[in-house]
Amino acid sequence: MLAALADALDGGTPVLPVPDGSESAALGALQQLPENELLEGTALVILTSGSSGIPKAVALSASALRASAEATHERLGGPGQWIVALPTHLISGVQMLVRSIVCGTEPVFFDDPSGRPFDPAAFLDACDAADGGSTGRRYVSLVPVQFARLLELAEQDPDAAERLRAIDGVLVGGQAVTLEVRRRAHALGVRLRRSYGMTETAGGCVYDGVEIGDTRVRIRAGEVQLAGPSLALGYIGDPVLTAEKFAEEVGRDGVPTRWYRTGDAGELLGGMLTVTGRLDRVLVSGGVNVSLDEIERIAREHAGWDSAVAVRVPDAEWGERPGLVVEIADSAGAARADFDAIRAVIRERLGAAAAPEWSTEIDRMPRLPGGKPDLRAIDEWIGRLRASFAETRAAGSAAAHSQEDDA
Repeated sequence: MLAALADALDGGTPVLPVPDGSESAALGALQQLPENELLEGTALVILTSGSSGIPKAVALSASALRASAEATHERLGGPGQWIVALPTHLISGVQMLVRSIVCGTEPVFFDDPSGRPFDPAAFLDACDAADGGSTGRRYVSLVPVQFARLLELAEQDPDAAERLRAIDGVLVGGQAVTLEVRRRAHALGVRLRRSYGMTETAGGCVYDGVEIGDTRVRIRAGEVQLAGPSLALGYIGDPVLTAEKFAEEVGRDGVPTRWYRTGDAGELLGGMLTVTGRLDRVLVSGGVNVSLDEIERIAREHAGWDSAVAVRVPDAEWGERPGLVVEIADSAGAARADFDAIRAVIRERLGAAAAPEWSTEIDRMPRLPGGKPDLRAIDEWIGRLRASFAETRAAGSAAAHSQEDDA
């Protein structure tokens, strides 16, 4: 993978990373690509469906990948050795390889011997095995659920806390990092950097609310839009979507600029970007627009609700109502905050229409390979759950009528 990627960055054959496992994974990935020629200048193709499940083949140039890697190292304080604990068929994982190639360091691949998705103690062992190479610096990139496990260990084990503090940069992205998690990281002295970006921007391009490198941010009609040298070429085989998401505008100076329309809602205050959620994750409850992402953000501030997901369900009176799905594992080792208390806080901050009608527990939250909740799978699970409840109610009603007839 490293050799092929290095060749692609130097103008060689483009690379299509696929999940580890078997030849069928590679074949399946190739079959997902449209029968079209690659966009000119393509060095890397990333297949991404996102949490909505819509498949896309994103084409990235070598210059975009290099620009992203160089901007990252500039913001972090210089080149370093990367400990890789994310799938390398995703942009978050493959960018650690690109950064390693660009600065000439050897990445360390974390292979969890426990067989579980992520073991924080084993990960710290892998970090200890890295010496930073010629740079003397060590960096990691994680998703919030991994970082939360590391914090839990560090808060219980002073030695683990010291080892976590010794890492020169901890990038966390893919989802918003809650204020509570940020406070805990600060209390431990962890060098946390919150990363915002996506495959279409060659990974993170805004750290801690501030653009890196030559990235530019603007807000249009409440939407976060991004420009800069790390933007993707577009979507293979889908010129319509490419034109829709990547818009070229000519500025007052006559210079054209490509802007990527993220679909994220956000605000720019004092030069700091705050992403508030997805524009398409808004329901209408009783005639009031309600952001599911805002509901999640508030719920996740409470103990035991770290990975809560807000969902929409039909309602005869309101049209739609929000609900909360929470992973049972979230409550392990700590008391979970009361749902009614969380509901009251959400009502106070966002209004009555945003107050969740109910909450339900799931054994293990469906997730995409990068760690994000799989919203489509969660919606399907909720649909099955509601259908089961409806069948149970119908059976109970039929039994009651039968008893009345017998009487």
